[in-house]
Amino acid sequence: MEQLNEVVIKTKDLSKTYNKVDALKSLNIEVQKNSLYGFLGPNGAGKTTTIKLMLGLIKPTSGKGTVFGNDIVTDSIAIRKRVGYLPQDSKFYEYMTAYETLDFAARFFFKGPDKKIKARVEETLELIGLSDKADRPIKTFSGGERQRLGIGQAQVNYPDLLILDEPAASLDPMGRKDVLDILTNLKEFTTIFYCTHILDDVQRTSDTVAILNNGKLIKQGPIEDLLEGSGGIAYSIKVKGDYKVAQERLIILPWVSEVKIIDPNGESVLEIKVSDQDLAEAQLMQILTSVDGLIVKEFKRKTNSLEDVFIDIIEGDKNVKK
Repeated sequence: MEQLNEVVIKTKDLSKTYNKVDALKSLNIEVQKNSLYGFLGPNGAGKTTTIKLMLGLIKPTSGKGTVFGNDIVTDSIAIRKRVGYLPQDSKFYEYMTAYETLDFAARFFFKGPDKKIKARVEETLELIGLSDKADRPIKTFSGGERQRLGIGQAQVNYPDLLILDEPAASLDPMGRKDVLDILTNLKEFTTIFYCTHILDDVQRTSDTVAILNNGKLIKQGPIEDLLEGSGGIAYSIKVKGDYKVAQERLIILPWVSEVKIIDPNGESVLEIKVSDQDLAEAQLMQILTSVDGLIVKEFKRKTNSLEDVFIDIIEGDKNVKK
């Protein structure tokens, strides 16, 4: 029986060197079953190299890795039988229809009666939102429709792991939304490992994130922890009136580390960093409303964006190297 919290992908000091250039340096990651794992990094960070290693397309220089408990070097064929893969730039036979493409792919995996294969193809078309375009030639498809078809082709075999390389790159906002909705729905049935540089997409969909830079893993963990850990706990409070008295009262409190004023003109915004969330929620509003002539217009917990976190981590890594 499969266990909860089952590890689907695990690497131990996985490394790859090309002509004395370290493309990947001692990678240690764990990907849990049914997670949507965002693998981030600038161009040349080592993302595609990692995918090739996991699929047994190249051999590691050192270290090791497993997928479903199978060794990525000695058991790569067993691994690939259970994996669906979407490359960054999917290629199709342009004259074929969406139905024909999925039917062609499905027959590599299923040897059952035509009726069952047809049912699987129709189920996949519905999942990726192309049922009404099933009989159109692919050459008439938009970029978003092609990407959805690529995802359908990658998962037509009921894979236990989907590996996707930039699944929403070069798409317009609606195309990206369609792809992200499909990934969210697929998470119920499979584990999804995807590389991307579109940070907003990761923040919207992923539950776990790893950040690579120059072949090295810089950060890994639940996305909530990464967002929480950037700059600590902070509140953004819009006020009208003289904010200086409030600033003076707040900055002397032991659990307040910083009070920053944003656009001090008419309605101002106080950004307050704190070390104790419970005290902040119990006392901040009380302190502010006790200041004569100060009106609180908006009070909210400040949330960090993944882009902020990403830039901080990458810049911090550069500074460490210096």
